[in-house]
Amino acid sequence: MSQSAFERLSPAFPQRAPWGTSASLRAWQAEALEKYTAAAPRDFLAVATPGAGKTTFALRVAAELLQERTVRRVIVVAPTEHLKVQWADAAAKVGIQLDPGTGGRTRGRSRQYDGVAATYAGVAASVWGYQAMATDIPTLVILDEVHHAGDALSWGEAIREAFQFAVRRLALTGTPFRSDENPIPFVTYDESEAGVRVSKADYTYGYADALRDHVVRPVVFMNYGGPMRWRTKAGDEIEANLGELLTRDVSAQAWRTALDPKGEWIAAVLGAADRRLTEVRRHVPDAGGLVIATNQTVARAYARVLEQHTGARPTLVLSDDTGASKRIEEFAASENRWMVAVRMVSEGVDVPRLAVGVYATATSTPLFFAQAVGRFVRTRRRGEVATVFLPTVPIILAHASALERQRDHVLGAPKRGDDWAEDALVDEANRSEAASDDLIGSFEALRSDAVFDHVLFDAQQFGMHAVPTSDDEADYLGLPGLLEPDQIGHLLRERQRRQVNRHERAERRERVTPEVSLHRALATKRKELNTLVAQYARVKGVPHSHIHAELRRQCGGPSLAQASSDQVDARITMLRTWHARP
Repeated sequence: MSQSAFERLSPAFPQRAPWGTSASLRAWQAEALEKYTAAAPRDFLAVATPGAGKTTFALRVAAELLQERTVRRVIVVAPTEHLKVQWADAAAKVGIQLDPGTGGRTRGRSRQYDGVAATYAGVAASVWGYQAMATDIPTLVILDEVHHAGDALSWGEAIREAFQFAVRRLALTGTPFRSDENPIPFVTYDESEAGVRVSKADYTYGYADALRDHVVRPVVFMNYGGPMRWRTKAGDEIEANLGELLTRDVSAQAWRTALDPKGEWIAAVLGAADRRLTEVRRHVPDAGGLVIATNQTVARAYARVLEQHTGARPTLVLSDDTGASKRIEEFAASENRWMVAVRMVSEGVDVPRLAVGVYATATSTPLFFAQAVGRFVRTRRRGEVATVFLPTVPIILAHASALERQRDHVLGAPKRGDDWAEDALVDEANRSEAASDDLIGSFEALRSDAVFDHVLFDAQQFGMHAVPTSDDEADYLGLPGLLEPDQIGHLLRERQRRQVNRHERAERRERVTPEVSLHRALATKRKELNTLVAQYARVKGVPHSHIHAELRRQCGGPSLAQASSDQVDARITMLRTWHARP
C-alpha cells in the first residue's frame, strides 16, 4: 500500500517549526481557535478584517488537525495565482508544505507535499480531480476569501461539488457584506425578519475590534473634489462639481473625467499623495504608496505622472501573472516609494509597508473598496497611520464612513428607494456597475481641476475646501506618520480650527474692500454656504434641503435667495460649528 505524504513525514512532523502555545497567537486568533477546537465542526466561517491575520489562524488550525491526524491533507483555495503562492510560502514557515502548482507540469505532484494551493478558477476547471483529492484521504479545505465562491454560479457549484465529501472545511473572509443571488457553499444562512437570508459567521473580528487591539492601523481619508467638464456623445458640454448630488450617469461621467490621466485632477491628487508619503517617511523610512488604477492604459499613464513628481519609476503591476507576483514581492522587500497596479493588488496581497494609497479607479462596489483599503491597514508597530486619497464621490464616501461597521452577506436583499442615503448607495453598488461601465468611451473629458474637500476620520469630517499646494492643504498632508487614534482626532480638530481662523481673517479683510459689489459678495457667500451644506450632507447621508431648513430654523431669516449678507454669514458660522462637532 502506498503511503500518503503525511504518513511518510509524520515521524518528523512534531519536529517541524513549532507553533508554540496559544499565547503566541493574537487574542482573537486564540479565542477563535478555542471555539473551533471545542466545537470540532465540519464547516466553520471566520470573518476577520483585512490585516488581522486570517492566514495565521487558518494555518494553526491546519497544523493541529494534521498533528492529531483528524486530516491528512490540506487544500487551500485562493482567489488569485499570486495568493496561492503566498499561501504556500506562509505554510512552509510553519512546517506545512503546499504545492502551488508552479512547477510547469501538467500532471502529478511530489509526494513530499502535505497538500495543494489552488485558485477558485482552477477548481472550477478540474472539479472531479479536486473531488477525488479531497475524498481519497481525510482532507481539510481552506476557502480563502470565500465570498469569491459567490461571484459566479458556476464557481459556487464547482466548490460545492469538489469539496462536498471533505472531512473539514474552513471558510475565511474579510468582507462579509455582499448582496447577491448566489449563495456561498458551506455557509449557514438564517432567515431575517425582513425575509432575506443572512449569513451566519462562527467567529467575527471586525475592523473596530482590530483597531482597538492595535492589530490594524487607523485610516485617514483625504477627499478631493473639484469642477469637471466633459463633452457627451451628442456633442453637449457639461460642467459639474465632483461630489455634487447628481444623477448616477452624470456622477459617473464626472468621476471618470477626474480619473482621466491627461487631466489636472489626477496630477494634483498624485502630487498631494506623494507629499503625504514624504511626510510619513520622516517617521517610517520604508513606507510605500500604492495607486489602484482602472486599467492597464491609465496605470501606465499614472506611473509617468508619478515619475515626474518623484524622479523615480514606480513599480508597475499590470496583470495577475508570474511576473506580476515577482514585482510585488520585490516591491515589498524594497524601500521604493510607489507601486501602480490594476485591481489585482486589492485583495489578499501582503505588503505591510504600504501606508499611502490613491483610489484612482471607478469601481464602486463596497466589497472592492473594503479590500482595497485593507491593503493599507496591516500594522507592523504601534502608531503607524494609513492615509488613503479618495475622489469626493458620494458612494465612495459612504463606503469610507461605513468602514468600521460589520455587514453580513445578504441574499436577495429588497431594493430600496433610489436616493443618496448611505445604505441605498451600498445596495445600488452591490447590484451592478454595468451602467457606469457602459459610459466608457461615450464622452470626452475636457478639463478637471482638483480641490481638497475635507478629511474623513472615525466617521467624522474635518476641514473645508482648499486649493492644492495651499497652506490649508499642507496642514492636513503634514500629519505625522506615527500617531495614536486619539492623537489623530486631536490634531485634525486643531488643523480645522487653524483653517477656520485663517478664513475668518481673510473674510474680514474682504469686508473692508468697497470695490466689491453687493450682488457679487452675496453670490460668493451663497456658494460657500452651499458647498458646506453639500459636504455635511455627504457625511450625514441626508438631503441638502433638510440641512438648509434646519439652518433657517436655528438662525432665522428668509430663504437663502432672499437672505442678507449677515444672515448668510450666520448660517455659515452655524454650519462650521456642526462640522467641528466630535
